[in-house]
Amino acid sequence: TALPFTRVRIEDDRAAALRGALGRADGVIAHCGTGSFFAAQTDGTMRFAGGWGPVLGDEASAHFVGKAALGMALKSIDGRCAASPLAERLLADCEGAAGIVRFAGLASPSELGALAPLVTEFAKQGDLLGEEVLRSGARDIAAMLSLIGWSNGQPICLTGGIGPHYAPYLPSDMQADLTPPVDEPLAGALSLAAEFALEMPS
Repeated sequence: TALPFTRVRIEDDRAAALRGALGRADGVIAHCGTGSFFAAQTDGTMRFAGGWGPVLGDEASAHFVGKAALGMALKSIDGRCAASPLAERLLADCEGAAGIVRFAGLASPSELGALAPLVTEFAKQGDLLGEEVLRSGARDIAAMLSLIGWSNGQPICLTGGIGPHYAPYLPSDMQADLTPPVDEPLAGALSLAAEFALEMPS
């Protein structure tokens, strides 16, 4: 056999990330890396939402940030939103609007996500486009966390490479409940494995 064990349980990485961030405490996480998902833990029961990939989901992910920033740079040309230093930078890097369209059509989710650090850097400097992209992502996070059952007083962990950058854009009641992750996903996986071991007949 491939695995020399009597009993095996297969879990995806969302459960490990949730348990790693919260330990055994109740709370929620918004995991925003190249992709995204949202999860809650209540009395040991886990609930998940999102995570449907870059075409149909991945709200507030790095991919979302990169794609949204490029879209807003094009809107600034039309006059549908104000021009900004970030818009000018993106247009220059892509050699104009046609370059943005060409890049966006060919780029992988990770290549679009690679623009996220540039967006957060400009947002920290007060760039209007960068801030609006992060505000939009924060609205998605707030809606998803409410959907999965967050309530005032429950810890909220923002995980993944882009997740913590949304903190100042969340509603004030959610900002008040932001909590650093307890540990890494690996620790969460070990905790789940230990629980599984206890469930096995002796």
